[in-house]
Formats: sequence, structure tokens, C-alpha cells
Amino acid sequence: MELLRGFTFGQYVAVDSPVHRLDPRTKIVAAAVLVVVVFATTSAAGLAWLTAVLAAILAAARIPIGYALRGLRPVFWLAGIAVVFQVLFGESGGHPLFARGPLVITRENLSLGLFYGYRLVLLVASTSLMTFTTSPVEMTDGLERLLRPLRRVGVSAHEFALMMTIALRFIPTLLDEAEKIVKAQTARGAEFSRGGPLRRAKAFVPLLVPLFVGAFRRADALAVAMEARCYRGGDHRTRMKELRFAGRDWVAGALLAAASLVALGPARWWR
Repeated sequence: MELLRGFTFGQYVAVDSPVHRLDPRTKIVAAAVLVVVVFATTSAAGLAWLTAVLAAILAAARIPIGYALRGLRPVFWLAGIAVVFQVLFGESGGHPLFARGPLVITRENLSLGLFYGYRLVLLVASTSLMTFTTSPVEMTDGLERLLRPLRRVGVSAHEFALMMTIALRFIPTLLDEAEKIVKAQTARGAEFSRGGPLRRAKAFVPLLVPLFVGAFRRADALAVAMEARCYRGGDHRTRMKELRFAGRDWVAGALLAAASLVALGPARWWR
């Protein structure tokens, strides 16, 4: 469970920085734009440029790079799986680098696998930046304001935003709960670190039942607490801080647009 202990997705880092002071709507839209740009980028140089952009945002947010990379360790495993699948089951043909029986590794499949795996890492890093710099309350208010036009088609913007925020907030809580269950079962003689990958995967199956029971228990306790405090969401709910775009939000949007255009630029830009 060392990987889960370092998983930081969904956690808020409370520091004072120019990125933290941005309007939450700016950060939510910026994260969505970064995800689209990462998907649309077709060159390794473009991904390298986006990496530099994310590193600059991370530095401006005053978040230690080691902390952010530690949270990406589980994603590295998923990226490795993506690379293996592309190498083993990619298109046939190309320039072989290794061949033994039916196993053929080509340069093209290896390059594509590394490209797709790194793209996956950048996707998670882009969304993690939003959760690092946006508190749950700010995220709820920002999502509600962005989704407000959907009320005309019967979508409750406030309830949807609250649901998304609570889901993100519960990610680190569920990981902590999973770690406690693993320690408790290990003390009772369960083994999670021995055997091959298949045996280890089967060993984690018994964790699902107590983990889901604990999640439902926490959800019920949260619902009772909100009802006890007479929580009522919707249009008539007041806010302590009203959201307003400032000059820094427009500057941040312009810088992100320029960086996105560079990443999506023609291939000749990166020659």
C-alpha cells in the first residue's frame, strides 16, 4: 500500500500563491482545456512543451515538485501497462527491435506506447493541479456557476457540482480507509505482497467489501450531518464570497491560450 499512501489526487494544498488566488472557474476551465490539448497533441515535442508549462504552473502555485511526483506513482504503473499493451498488441510491421518467436517489438509500437503512457501521466497531472489549488468549497461554487445555464434543460447545477466535489474529496479518505483495512488484515495473517501479480490481485478482492461498507457508512453520516445543519442547496443559498473575475484571471487565460496554441502548432514548429 505504499503507492496508495503517496497518492495525492483530490487533495488540496493550502498555501498562498497567485494560482490559488485565481477564480475557481478559471482553474476549472483551464484544467479542461489542458486535458483537451493533451489529447489533441500529436508530437512528443508538444508533450514536452506541455510538461514545461505544467512545471511552471506548479512552481507558481508553490507546490513542491516532489509532492506532485509522489502522487503520480500509481499512474506510472498504469502508464507502464499502456506501454506493454501497445508493444505487444500494436499494429504489425515496422522496424523490429527485438524478435523471438511470436513476440516482435517494433520501434514504432514502442514509440507509440511511450507516447500514450506519457500522455496519460500528463492528463492526471493536469487535473491534479486543479485539486491542489482549489478548495472543495471553491470548486463547488465554481462548478455551480459554470453549470448554471444547464438549469434550462432541467439539470440541477448545484446538486451536480456538490456531488462532483464530494467525490473528489472522498478519494484520499477512501485510500486512507483502504490502508487501514490492509494493516488490519495483515495483522490477522493475510498476505498482500507475496506471490505473482495474479495472486496479489486476488488477495485484494476481500478488501472491496469492507471498503464499500465503509464508504456507504461515511456517505450516510455525511447526509445526516447535512440534514442536521438544515443544509438546503439551490438558487436561494447565499455565499460568503461571491465569485468575480479579476485581471489576473484574464492574464492567466491568455497565457494558457498562447501555450495551447504552441503545443498544437504545426509539426514544422518542432523541427
